[in-house]
Amino acid sequence: MKAADYVEIIVFFFLLISLSPLLGNLMAGIFMDGKHFLKPVLGWLERLVYKVAGVDEKREMDWKTYAKSLLALNIAGIIMLMLLQMLQAHLPLNPERLPGVSWHLAFNTAVSFVTNTNWQAYGGENTLSYLVQMLGITVQNFVSAATGISVALAMFRGLTRRQEKTIGNFWADMTRSVVYVLLPLSIIFSIVLVSEGSVQTFSHYARATTLEGHEQVIALGPAASQIAIKQLGTNGGGFFNANSAHPFENPTPFTNFLELLAIVLISSGLVFTYGHFINSRRQAWAIYISMLILLFAGLAISLHSELGPNHALNAMTNMEGKEMRLGPVNSVIWSVMTTATSSGSVNSMHDSLSPLAGLVAMFNMMLGEIIFGGVGSGLYGMIIFVLLTVFIAGLMVGRTPEYLGKKVEAFEVRMAIIAVLAPSIVIKVFSAIACSTAAGLSGLNNAGPHGLSEILYAFSSAAGNNGSAFAGLNANTVFYNLMTGFGMLTGRFGIIVPVLAIAGSMAGKKITPVSPGTFRTDNWIFIALLLGIILIVGGLTFFPPLALGPVVEHYLMNLGVTF
Repeated sequence: MKAADYVEIIVFFFLLISLSPLLGNLMAGIFMDGKHFLKPVLGWLERLVYKVAGVDEKREMDWKTYAKSLLALNIAGIIMLMLLQMLQAHLPLNPERLPGVSWHLAFNTAVSFVTNTNWQAYGGENTLSYLVQMLGITVQNFVSAATGISVALAMFRGLTRRQEKTIGNFWADMTRSVVYVLLPLSIIFSIVLVSEGSVQTFSHYARATTLEGHEQVIALGPAASQIAIKQLGTNGGGFFNANSAHPFENPTPFTNFLELLAIVLISSGLVFTYGHFINSRRQAWAIYISMLILLFAGLAISLHSELGPNHALNAMTNMEGKEMRLGPVNSVIWSVMTTATSSGSVNSMHDSLSPLAGLVAMFNMMLGEIIFGGVGSGLYGMIIFVLLTVFIAGLMVGRTPEYLGKKVEAFEVRMAIIAVLAPSIVIKVFSAIACSTAAGLSGLNNAGPHGLSEILYAFSSAAGNNGSAFAGLNANTVFYNLMTGFGMLTGRFGIIVPVLAIAGSMAGKKITPVSPGTFRTDNWIFIALLLGIILIVGGLTFFPPLALGPVVEHYLMNLGVTF
């Protein structure tokens, strides 16, 4: 690594750690008491949404009503996005006259963007019209991100309210998330991207003649506005097939740095918003430090693996699959950040990562992307592990487990286990089916352990609602479109529903005063125990497939064997 690379990493984490509490404070004002500087500016838009939708924002919901409202909105989103894709040939803003999308790809794409996964089994510039990109994909980028924030807010209220049945109003949480957080940041970021060279136009694709005399088609479109929310909302779906390796999406090193920061900023800020809700900055810092430790560990392993000598390629540094404008260090940082969150955007080909760097990316997703994770979803996923940690700690000392003064009982533990197991079952069972069927094996680009990694990565990405891919797997088949589609649904709602159930259950409990025997959850002992539970659960669950895939490939590659 060069000195500039070290400086970039230091500056990045300095800004992230400095800005996270500031954004967290702002979001606390938005979601707790409504007193913030954006209220006089955008309050009219919030009120207009309530009026048009016929919503009483002051009417509170119990967890079942909250869940029903959330599921209804998401089902409607899937249906609408499917229809837009299948009918796009007959709709306006289709200057390249792209045909309608097949039913199975339309289903997969609709589920993908509604669940905040943004898995793409298609190339954006040759599959979707401008209308579908804007009215379908970009709208769902906002809605899916706001859904994650809303569920996190419901969990916050469930943990802090005393003997109440309600956990907030889903429609109010959604509206405030979009109006005061996602929309303003996206507008500002879009302007910055356009100023740096990202395209934002409704023009036809440009055509040029190469030196050899062949015609070259240069795809254009309203990209910058979608790129902004794709990064800020940890969505990740690219307007163009090359995603953030494309110069129209990520034109300069400066935009690369800003997009990296955008991927994790809101998710990290929500940790401090949580601290305001529970009135404990120490609790927030304990969770934040736990996330940072996991992030630093993964980044160190990936950098060491990618920048070290590659015996199979006879190269000092692995440059395969890297964007030359950005270099290997930026590619590695991005691969870790995009899988630690649920962004899934890429600026290099993950299929070309060294085996250990690929393992880190997969492991980040297999943990449920709780290292900051998706906006909202990463934090409520981490809180699930916090509840499991205090439960196990209670068993060890023979005391009823408590968190924030509330008892963690059988119902909460059962729901937490369901939330942990749902995506794990998808990853292992669906990968096993793909490995043992002709339809699953037909899409592979490589044999051996790397082929297993391609399949394992695909279902880890789907179940973790990440959306990135190894790019060596042909996923645009009926088999993979349906399998990853159902995997995405399970990975999203198989966690959201148990989380809301936990929130509803905890909201109805009384708070027990702190006593000398209370297990503290804001110190280094708890951080160490929390990290141990996370790694043990992840390690025991996924060690066998990881050992057969990237670990075996790592040792074989050192012997000069590739696949």
